[in-house]
Amino acid sequence: MNILVLDDEKEIADLVEVYLKNENYEVYKFYNAKKAMECIQTTKLDLAILDIMVGEMNGFQICKQIREKGLKFPIIMLTAKIEDKDKITGLTVGADDYITKPFNPLELVARVKAALRRYTQYNDNVQEENIYIDGLEIKKEEHECFLYEEKIDLTPLEFDILLYLATNKGKVVSSEELFEQVWKEKYLDCSNTVMVHIRRIREKLKEDSKKPKFIKTIWGVGYKIE
Repeated sequence: MNILVLDDEKEIADLVEVYLKNENYEVYKFYNAKKAMECIQTTKLDLAILDIMVGEMNGFQICKQIREKGLKFPIIMLTAKIEDKDKITGLTVGADDYITKPFNPLELVARVKAALRRYTQYNDNVQEENIYIDGLEIKKEEHECFLYEEKIDLTPLEFDILLYLATNKGKVVSSEELFEQVWKEKYLDCSNTVMVHIRRIREKLKEDSKKPKFIKTIWGVGYKIE
């Protein structure tokens, strides 16, 4: 597995590299954004860890460019900032996870492993039949989604969320259940995380935010596909 690490604090980047290499990951480490972008364009990556504040180009911009290139590998934002607005910004531009400094390197490794599991082995327990819901087609085996026969470009995490809601069609799924089933982690007030991903999926499905056709918000309870 190839992992890119970008942090302009040399000590932190070096520390992350050591812990990841101890887990037998191939690490591409950079202290500036320009060289990191060159690597992203020329190397097949399985995950990226991006610091938000990296000089001439911030991690949000890099994350956005990665997604605009159609690359779907998981992205973990690493930053000293802890404001909710920064977390939401990261998730909005396509990040999968977010960890703040100072951090326990073992926790970061655990987050990396969880993200890679979702990316490479998600939905092993679902049946192989495709799901059809009023113009929306979800192909489980191929991990693809089509709306009126037009392919929708979802990240693996977004696909997991949509698939879980569609598999539980007609049932209200709480933010807690959705987070724990898709992220495979304990839910600790992660409603903003879930909300941001739901919003991104709706945008990609060209949903009317006031009257969504597919993903309904059941206020105070959760989400449902009818």
